[in-house]
Formats: sequence, structure tokens, C-alpha cells
Amino acid sequence: MRTATLGPAQRAESLASMAEHELDVLVVGAGVVGAGTALDAVTRGLSTGLVEARDWASGTSSRSSKLIHGGLRYLEMLDFALVREALKERGLLLDRLAPHLVKPVPFLYPLQHQGWERLYAGSGVALYDAMSMARGHGRGLPVHRHLSRRHALRVAPALKKDALVGALQYYDAQMDDARFVATLVRTAAAYGAKVANRARVTGFLREGERVVGARVQDVEAGGEYEVRAKQVVNATGVWTDDTQAMVGERGQFHVRASKGIHLVVPKDRIHSMTGLILRTEKSVLFVIPWGRHWIIGTTDTDWDLDKAHPAASSADIDYLLEHVNSVLAVPLTRDDVQGVYAGLRPLLAGESDATSKLSREHTVAHPVPGLVVVAGGKYTTYRVMAKDAVDEAVHGLDMRVAECVTEDIPLLGAEGYRALWNARARIAARTGLHVVRVEHLLNRYGALAEEVLDLVTADPSLGEPLKAADDYLRAEVVYAASHEGARHLDDVLTRRTRISIETFDRGTLSAREAAELMAPVLGWDKDHIEREIQHYEKRVEAERESQRQPDDLTADAARLGAPDIVPL
Repeated sequence: MRTATLGPAQRAESLASMAEHELDVLVVGAGVVGAGTALDAVTRGLSTGLVEARDWASGTSSRSSKLIHGGLRYLEMLDFALVREALKERGLLLDRLAPHLVKPVPFLYPLQHQGWERLYAGSGVALYDAMSMARGHGRGLPVHRHLSRRHALRVAPALKKDALVGALQYYDAQMDDARFVATLVRTAAAYGAKVANRARVTGFLREGERVVGARVQDVEAGGEYEVRAKQVVNATGVWTDDTQAMVGERGQFHVRASKGIHLVVPKDRIHSMTGLILRTEKSVLFVIPWGRHWIIGTTDTDWDLDKAHPAASSADIDYLLEHVNSVLAVPLTRDDVQGVYAGLRPLLAGESDATSKLSREHTVAHPVPGLVVVAGGKYTTYRVMAKDAVDEAVHGLDMRVAECVTEDIPLLGAEGYRALWNARARIAARTGLHVVRVEHLLNRYGALAEEVLDLVTADPSLGEPLKAADDYLRAEVVYAASHEGARHLDDVLTRRTRISIETFDRGTLSAREAAELMAPVLGWDKDHIEREIQHYEKRVEAERESQRQPDDLTADAARLGAPDIVPL
């Protein structure tokens, strides 16, 4: 089984190696597109580097609706090509590339009008299923079905009886978006890519008009490296325009940020065996099953304030509660909300003034020699975006390069996952863990769960759950720091786990236990532990305060009250 360890030593080695040897391709930005681009490049035999200013997926790619979907509503816009492409990618991820991370999820679409709506919506969902199966990539999902009102209310008793006359049920897929990106990065590293987070590009190296690399600041240890590369790929999402400004070229397109917020509520607050998809006046609203929780989202509003920490305002929260409560028999209140998170979609501007109508398609450009820019797109189609970016970079390489092979490269943990799943009861008996714990690990790490279990074998205390977040084992915190590149408490509580949105305390009660588990791996002393805890607590309080503010301006100001942690 191929694997890769991303601990402190590997990060330092990667930075030193990137500075020492010219790369074929340097990718800037480790969201899903950047990580996918690094994997695409390295599996074509190119020497590849990947740098990220903060943490893997710390921007848009950890704050999505956590869906892998074809984009059912794009059928209504007659964007058949985008839907067909996304459905193919959904099928590849479910069947071949990441069956351990991407799982089927059912959705119920309540019908509110007799006759015509069932015919209209039913035709769309039938076409969706047909397009999925046409290429043989949708056979793992059940096909849609029509439900009477009585049947729909049996499946989703939480709905008001007068909120529907019937329903359609169909399937899409979901994943933990931040975990998916971390796995992509580790897969790229396993094939030889040099990767480093907390490594910020401060400028580009130039020879005449040509970009020949980048200046990279080590945000953790200090110092700056000159990383030379034959081609640089800018995959910085909503920061695309800022990165382009470093070469004095905005490029042929502009990326506009659209804010989407999500609420997380406990599973028992909505009595349903299926997710829900509801139409709003602007877009659609999802109620998505998420372990012992529901995710409710999303909004779609223009955002031109701080990109690193988009803030959810009180008005955003009220908007989601109002719309979901319009169909729930027992309405949700603010007290039911466990977590809130906000993210920014990188949309290609120019097509429409309304962000909900801006293009979800992607664009690749070569604005100056040596620099490729990729922007826009959907999470689901990251692999296609990565392929197009590397194809464009290859044009600037004076060498023959193999075609893209990522359609056949399973992510780390996929190989052997199904066999281990079938053996989960035996693994539970061997390790002394409950079978539910083993299932949890397999669905987060796939076959790499064996590495987490090795930590428990070496130190049985790591097989205990975290005291204030008992969905997660103590071993997972240690593994995040030793194998997955986590450098700070925030990385673990917000992205390697989702404790920050899955507990009413937003992770503050788990902060000390997690920091003390990370400390031996990362070499923290007591002062450093206290600094990490205090920073995390300030971040949570700033987010809570922002969510009490009436609008974007005041919410943004409140959120910026907690600065990013800077190592001393």
C-alpha cells in the first residue's frame, strides 16, 4: 500500500529540496484544484512542488456544502455539458478514485404543485439519472423515485403536511471536503511531489517577461526560499487576482467571490431519514445528513471584504433558519445551531451581476510565459480543472510529457478499503475498539486506518475518545500532526476533524486535550501549548461575535478581532 507521511521533518525536507533543484511545475495554492494539479503533474512524471500560504484547504475547499454532485439545477439552465462532466467525475470518485471518502446521500425534493411540477421536476431528475448512467459511472447509486405525500412524510416526518403534495427522491454524493484535500496532497506526495503548507509566495521570479519560479516565505520557521520552476500554476481560487498582481498582470478574466454560509444542527432536531433540497427565491437550499448532525445551506451573496476569514452575519443565519423553517413542522431556533461556517466561491465574473448566476465553469490561461492560471469551476470537477491546467503548462515545457492518468489513480486509502470494510468486525475484535469506531476510521482514512490503529497499539490511551468530542479518537489528533501536515491546533479542530462545527462549544473544550496530544509531535513547550489554546479560543469568540452582527461590514470587523496565529 502506497503511503506518505507529512510530518515536520518531511515539510522541512520538501522546502529545502524545492529550493535546491529546479522543478518542472510549481503549484501555488493547496485547495482542491491546486492539490489535484500537483497530483496530475507528478503522475505524468514531472518534478512537482506544491506550496500553500496557510493550511491544506484552509480557504474555499474546507467550507463547501460537502457535496460531490452533478449540479441538478444546471440542467434547468440547459448547461448539459457541465452536468455531464460533473456526473462522470462523481461516478469516478464513488467507484474508483475515493470510495472511502465519497459516499451516496439521498435527497427529498418536496413538490408543492399538483400535476405540472411532478412532470417538470421528474423529467429533470430522470434526465440526471440517465446522464449519470450513460457512461457507466452512475450504477452505484439508486435511481430516483416518485413519492406520494404520505410516503414522503414517512421518510421525512419533520416536514409540515401542508408543505408538499408529494415528493421526488434522488441520490447524489458527499464527502468531508477538507479531509479529501488532505488526502489529495498526501497522494501527490506519495508519488514524489514536494509539498509544504504555511509556505507563502511573496513574489515571482522573472527573467525578462518570463516567470521562472517564486519567492516562498516559510511562515513557520522564518526564512525565504527561491523556488525555480519551468512552469508555475496559480491555483489560488478567490485570491487569483491578488496573486496575478504580483506579476503585474490581472489576466484575461476576473475572479469574484460569492459568500455561502452553512449551519450545523444536531441530528435529533430534524426527524428525517433523507436529506432535503428546497427551492428559494434565489437558489436552492440543502439540508444534508452529516453523521450525528445536519448541514443546512447555503446563501449566495457578493463578498468583497476579508478573503481569509469570511464572516457569517446574523442576517445570514436568519435567512437560512427562515427558509428551512418554512417547511419544518417543528421550527429550528438559534439555540439549535451547533456550528456555523462561511466560505467563498471563486466565480468567473463578467457573465452576470448576480453571483448565483455567475459561471461555475472554469478557465485556464497563460497570461505571461511560465505562468498558468486556473480559476472558477466546481469542487466536483477539480480533476478536470487540474488536467486542463497541467495540459496548458505542458505547452511551455520543452519536453515530451505523458497524458493525464489521474482517472486511474486511486487516492491514498482507496486501495484495500473494501476488503478492510468487509473485515471490520474482525479488526474491532483484534483492536478492542467497537465496530462503530472502526467504521468511523475506515470512512475517514480508508486503508490508512491501519496507520491510526498502529498508534493505538503502541499507546492504548490513544484508543480513547476525546473527552469533549467523543466522535473522534485521541489517536486521530496525533496522526493529524505526524502524518497529515497539521501545524496548529486550528488545523486539527477545524479541518483534520470537524470538531469546530460539530460541538456547541465550537471545540474550545477539546482545545487543551488536543494541544497536549500534538505537542510531542511538533516539539511544543508549555508556553507554546498555551499560546495555541488562547489563539483558538479568541478565534471562536471572534466568530461568535461576528454572528451576532447585523450585516457583512460589522461581521467582518468582529471576525478580524482574532488575528492569525504567528509562531514565535
